[in-house]
Parts: sequence; structure tokens; C-alpha cells
Amino acid sequence: MRQVVLDTETTGISVRDGNRILEIGCVELIDRKLTGNHYHVYVNPQRESEEGALRVHGITTEFLSDKPLYKEVAQGFFDFIKGAQLVIHNAPFDIGHMDAEFARMARSGGFDFGKTEDFCTVVDTLALAKHMYPGAKNNLDALCRRFGIDNSHRTLHGALLDAEILADVYLLMTGGQTDLSLDASQDDGGQSLNKRIENSVTDLKVVRASPEEIAAHASFLELIDKKTDGKARQF
Repeated sequence: MRQVVLDTETTGISVRDGNRILEIGCVELIDRKLTGNHYHVYVNPQRESEEGALRVHGITTEFLSDKPLYKEVAQGFFDFIKGAQLVIHNAPFDIGHMDAEFARMARSGGFDFGKTEDFCTVVDTLALAKHMYPGAKNNLDALCRRFGIDNSHRTLHGALLDAEILADVYLLMTGGQTDLSLDASQDDGGQSLNKRIENSVTDLKVVRASPEEIAAHASFLELIDKKTDGKARQF
């Protein structure tokens, strides 16, 4: 099994407001073992970051001014993740921004990659953590504390660093560096914990709530959890 642990940094919260991806970080797992292969790129988003986002990632417009545009890195990014199972913390946020970037390329006459779900499956580790630890804090810092992972060097969010940390969290959360490929004929009573966890995580499904305001509010709260490590909601 090939998995890609992925994180992005963006100019702000909402895709609807025209926010863009400015950093992509990925690390590769083969049969649940880190291979050392990774993908990392900064992207010129051609717009300013929102103040709140800038406080989170610290990546300035000046730093990004000479970086490639998304259309210049899209093929390499696509080639790295195509066919893999993506492991993402709060996947709807990252997938939403990725799909918006791919769609923007298609509208401008570039290659039409389609949507992420057309060429990848997705595991959302936030959803998995909420299933495993209901009622607990499940942001990345909280999970690091739970599994004894040292993330003291994480003073600002960075896509590659967060992907590396998430890879460690995911492997420990799902039983360490073990093979999840078990005999499908095994009955439920004989399933291991890893298999039950695997069965509890389905491919990413986009469920649009109604009315629209409720969906927007939910998306906003999820982003706050991811980008502030839960600090904004500690009340």
C-alpha cells in the first residue's frame, strides 16, 4: 500500500473568498513504513495572506514573490499523489483548497486534473481521532502529547514539518508500523484493532449541509481547530 501524508498552508480560511495554497508538504509511506521520499514546494499565491493565517504559518508575501505559480507545480504534485491513499488531518480543508486550485487551472485552459477523489482515496485523521477519543482534544499538538511525540520544534505551522509529525501520529494511532492488509475472509470476531480502525475510516465523502450558512460555519470551526491547535476554542 502506498500512502502519502499531506498538509498544506494557505492564505486564509475560505476557498469562496479566493484564498490560495502557498505551501504543500508530503511524505511517503510504503506498507506503513516511511520511505524518506517526500514532496515539498512553496507556491506564489498571487495574493496577500489574511492576517490570521499569516500569524499561523509566518510565510510572507515577500518570501513567496519569487516562488513558482500553482500551475507550474501542479503536474509534479499530481504525479506524486496520484493513486495513493492520502492521510490528512482535517481533510475537507486541504482537499477543498486542492480541488479549488485544480478547478482554477481547468477554467484558465490548463490541464483538467478533475477532483482529488478521482485519483486518490483519503483518510481523515481528525475524524479517526474523534472516533477513537470522543470528547478529547484531537488537534495535532494534543495527539503528539497523547503519543509522546516531541514537537517542541513546531513553533509555526509548516506543511512539510506538519506532514512528518502527522505521519508519526498516524502510525502510532493505528498500531505502529504494521501491515493493515489483513485477510478479508476473517470474521468480525477475529479482527484485530488495526482492521477495525481501518474499517471505521471510509474514503472522503463531501456532505453538503443545508442551509449554506450552517456548512460555512462548520467549515470555519474546523479551520480554527486546525490552524490554532484548538487554542481559539478553549473556553
